[in-house]
Amino acid sequence: MRRREFLGALGGIAAAWPLVAVAQGRSQVARIGILHPGSPPDPWLDGLRDGLRELGYVEGKDLVFDYRWAEGRSERLPDLADVLIASKVDVIVIMTGPAVLAAKKRTATVPIVMAVSGDPVGTGAVGSLARPGGNVTGLSLMSDELAGLRVGVLKEAVPSIKRIGVLYNPSEPPTKVELRETEAAAAKLGMTLQPLAATSAEDLTQRFVDASVGRCDAIITFAHGFAFLHRRRIAELAAQHGLPAMYGWREHADVGGLMTYGPNVKATLRRAASYVDRILKGAKPSDLPVEQPTKFELVINLKTAKALGIVMPQTVMARADTVIE
Repeated sequence: MRRREFLGALGGIAAAWPLVAVAQGRSQVARIGILHPGSPPDPWLDGLRDGLRELGYVEGKDLVFDYRWAEGRSERLPDLADVLIASKVDVIVIMTGPAVLAAKKRTATVPIVMAVSGDPVGTGAVGSLARPGGNVTGLSLMSDELAGLRVGVLKEAVPSIKRIGVLYNPSEPPTKVELRETEAAAAKLGMTLQPLAATSAEDLTQRFVDASVGRCDAIITFAHGFAFLHRRRIAELAAQHGLPAMYGWREHADVGGLMTYGPNVKATLRRAASYVDRILKGAKPSDLPVEQPTKFELVINLKTAKALGIVMPQTVMARADTVIE
């Protein structure tokens, strides 16, 4: 199948940093803290490890990772950040926006690299994308047009859709903006939305019941940490209720989701490695612009489509980067 390469908006920066061995002159093993809202294992982190390996780092020799997992309990994030700070890590790599804010509130000196984040400017994590300031930099997966594009692709795939249920966690920082953009895009296509707010795994079953009662024809799941953590359960519920669903990350399609449209997050983690590398070599986070995705991938799970009785239009199939059969 055709694949399009994902690169960050400033991907050319990578070429300016040669793939050399670990920072010369470092007399000790670098300690990389990982602050994660979910539970192990996380396939995305393979991208970070691969990226550092390509830059010449050998795990156990040049660097070690210190993983801290909140296991779905966001209230644990501040304390876990404290543990990493106390252990004298050189850099903290953050997965998802809530973890970024938790760490930023705990330290103004330890460098923080956002590997996965939503709207770092809107939440106050950075001053601006070009000039982040402070001790936080990295990558933002938020794109102004992406919410509307997902609505459009879903409508093209299933033209009969009239009402879409929008599944999200209201505590995720980008939710308000994404809801507004999704509603505007749906209205242009003659569709209405039904908000489906869920803050725990227990909420999910009832939200899908609500979608069915509300006569939703399809589901859009916002690309946030909550949805990723519960991706398998969400795909199962969508199948049980016979609802075609659009997701933000390809890992949803890998566990049975119908289709996904968004950045390749594993590739984004590979880019995050370059931030870690530059910081270990002396760069200041405040001087490293935040990158955003400029290319997105469309993944279609044909097995799920067939189970739902959906025949994918050729116009959609022709744009797919990956088709799961």
